[in-house]
Amino acid sequence: MKPLAPRARLKIFFGFASGVGKTHAMLESARRLRAEGADVVAGWVETHGRPETAALLEGLETLPRRAVAGGAALAGELDLERALARRPRVLLVDDVAHVNAPGLRHARRWQDVLDLLDAGIEVHTTLNVQQIESLNDVVAQITGFRPRETVPDAVLDRADEIELCDLAPEELLERLREGKVRVPPEAAPAGTGPPHVFQRGSLLALRELALRRTADRVDADVLEYRRAHAIETTWPASERILVCVGPSPASSRLVRAARRMAAGLRAPWVAAYVQAAGAAAPGPGDQQRLDAHLRLAESLGGEAVRLAGPRVGRTLLEYARRHNVTRIVIGKPTHSRLRDVLRGSVLDEVVRGSGDIDVHVISGDEGPAADAPGPAARVRAAWGGYAWAAGLVTAATAVSALARPLLSAEDTVMLYLLGIMVVAARFGRGPSVAAAALSVGAYDFFFVPPYYTFNVANARHLLTFAMMFGVGLVISALTLRVRRQEHEARLREERTATLYALSRDLGVAVDEGAVAEVVARHAWDVFAAGAAVLLPDGAAAPRVAARRGDLVLEAPELDAARWVLEHGRPAGRGTETLPEARVACHPLLAGGEARGVLALAPGAGRAAPADARHFLDAFARQATLALERARLAEDAKAAALRARTEQMRSSLLSAVSHDLRTPLAAITGAATALRDDAAHVSAGDRADLLETICEEAERLERLVGNLLDMTRLDSGVQPKREWVPLEEIVGTALERLDRRLEGRAVTADLAADLPLVPVDPVLLELVFVNLLENAAKYTPPASPIEVRARRDGGAAVLVEVADRGPGLPAGAEEKVFEKFYRGPHVGVAGVGLGLPICRGVVEAHGGTIAGTSRSGGGALFRITLPIVGRAPAMLEDAGAEAHTGAGPA
Repeated sequence: MKPLAPRARLKIFFGFASGVGKTHAMLESARRLRAEGADVVAGWVETHGRPETAALLEGLETLPRRAVAGGAALAGELDLERALARRPRVLLVDDVAHVNAPGLRHARRWQDVLDLLDAGIEVHTTLNVQQIESLNDVVAQITGFRPRETVPDAVLDRADEIELCDLAPEELLERLREGKVRVPPEAAPAGTGPPHVFQRGSLLALRELALRRTADRVDADVLEYRRAHAIETTWPASERILVCVGPSPASSRLVRAARRMAAGLRAPWVAAYVQAAGAAAPGPGDQQRLDAHLRLAESLGGEAVRLAGPRVGRTLLEYARRHNVTRIVIGKPTHSRLRDVLRGSVLDEVVRGSGDIDVHVISGDEGPAADAPGPAARVRAAWGGYAWAAGLVTAATAVSALARPLLSAEDTVMLYLLGIMVVAARFGRGPSVAAAALSVGAYDFFFVPPYYTFNVANARHLLTFAMMFGVGLVISALTLRVRRQEHEARLREERTATLYALSRDLGVAVDEGAVAEVVARHAWDVFAAGAAVLLPDGAAAPRVAARRGDLVLEAPELDAARWVLEHGRPAGRGTETLPEARVACHPLLAGGEARGVLALAPGAGRAAPADARHFLDAFARQATLALERARLAEDAKAAALRARTEQMRSSLLSAVSHDLRTPLAAITGAATALRDDAAHVSAGDRADLLETICEEAERLERLVGNLLDMTRLDSGVQPKREWVPLEEIVGTALERLDRRLEGRAVTADLAADLPLVPVDPVLLELVFVNLLENAAKYTPPASPIEVRARRDGGAAVLVEVADRGPGLPAGAEEKVFEKFYRGPHVGVAGVGLGLPICRGVVEAHGGTIAGTSRSGGGALFRITLPIVGRAPAMLEDAGAEAHTGAGPA
């Protein structure tokens, strides 16, 4: 995993109009940085024909502009790819709000700037206050024209440093008269009509906007300081507004009122919704209206937040104090005073607890919205519950009347309360209140003297009625609360069960492909949409690791996925980056780096949860952790392989460097003696020196041959099989080692009924050569060597090579077949490749080889070679004639 790159800085030279000196200030700053040794490059700087600006640009490296088709061909555009390839420390990009020409990667230059920042390049750029998106309508009111080139407020918020470039309006107008200011045609000054940008009044208003927007940045720094030092009291250094919204249609008016108040005060504002603990979650219609109100707040430049707490008023005040809010906007209550008495008043709690925070109470829209059902509609929607309430009260009355002689008055009351509990548990608050009222009326009418009237003879019955109705209300409220808590617990359980199932299935996924398959399957099931997981694949397009459902992934979708992998931000459908894609691509982020992409497309089926974005974030985090774990496991395997390779390399260098130098030293020494002392070397010494040269050359040849043979086997060589007699291979091997085995007793005991074997004779010969050479190397000169072969059933041949040497080290029966392993025998040369070559050749033929120590001393190597297929009849007859039996060699 590559280390995290430091966060690239963004510096904005901020002004209230063209001509205040933003580009000039940016170039002066760049020249100071260059004088300090910084790598500064001008990516796109517009001089507008000003000689003083062009003079500042001289001496700075400037990137060639990218030629584009159309009207911008003469001016050119920022070459984003060239800038990313050049990768300077600081890049100058003038006019961040510029609209790019068609055909480039992004439609706006501020998106290019974000790409540069993601690549770790510090960017210095320029911006006018009228180009901020949230101030677009305010600028239109002031100047009479609406700027076409704008940037989102998030770009300004992303800036690490904002340098205000200020100039007196009179001085700017003087520069305009001297022709030193470029004026957009739509903003040209006019003698009459609505005010335009370059009139004194407009410039004063724009200057105020710029100063206030810069002050907002200072205010953000103040908030950060308050959080760091846990300061709870309000510092009214600047205004900040909080508006309370909910599902009520009146909330839209509250949002607009807060927006107007914030615009007048030039203050930031927040729209907050509080979900009280234990309260019922908004229904589908209420949830849609609530989401619309929060979206309206965001579209008007505010911030939308969702809060949760035990009480609405207390939660709002805690948030207000934590964020230095100076004004709270809340709606007038439209419900009855009785509701405030029974459930508490949010308005009263906010007003009494506000302290030094101002509270503005405003009315909402008159009348409910068309999509908000009124009380009558809600009663009609719940007619079944009210019918059940009336039916249960009637049943309780009938039972009490029939059992009047057996039931006391208290028993009758309890029977009615039982009916109220049933209605509350099944149908909620409204029907349960109706059941309580009907129960009191029925009890009074049928069971309280005088009977069959609503008159009460004894006043103590009034207390019974009140207690009966009150207990019914309490029971209904408690039952309703339990039902709500049950519903919330069930939703939490479903969400937890979903994440648990995802974690469980991810826990058994061993690689990235398995993880991607699990994530795609669960995403398709949970979000009711076609889903795919894409993983990075080098410089090429992301590869589709898993896919579920009806999901189309073509060039636009793959481009969106690649962009998400590069920048770690969502793209595709529903976003401002590559919106033409038919899927929404979400990054799977780990440590600030995208490990993969989850692509979702809307599909038919179950609707996604109301808080789908938050749930999607939790889902993506689980998937990212699993991908990271799989990648770390692969990295660990690769690291272990590198460690083994390094160990093997060290062993090879250690063994080969000594074993190659020894024969080379002997050859060099003998040859040097023959060359330098030829006149004084006797005939016998000459012969000995020549013999040494030949023996050491043969030894060197064997070492190099073993290394080459091992390399061939490691590369996956395939044997070229031929049907040959086994005794021919054994005989050839003995001939090659004739000098090496000279004076030794070698016995070849090959059964007379041995069949032809389908082997590569050249490779199998290496096996016998290495086994026999190994036996000769590790056994005394008088020790015998035996070679035996016989049938092993009808489909294999068993070959044994045995000696009477020291045998195999204890516990090393398998290690002797490892590369570069050498037994603890002093004075024995070799690199430890002979037996690994034997195993590689035998296993390439589908056979097995094993080594053991013999009783009485010595080593025994047993080879099993399978006979696959049947030899041609002509070859079988020739092989039978060639058999000569067994005997000593």
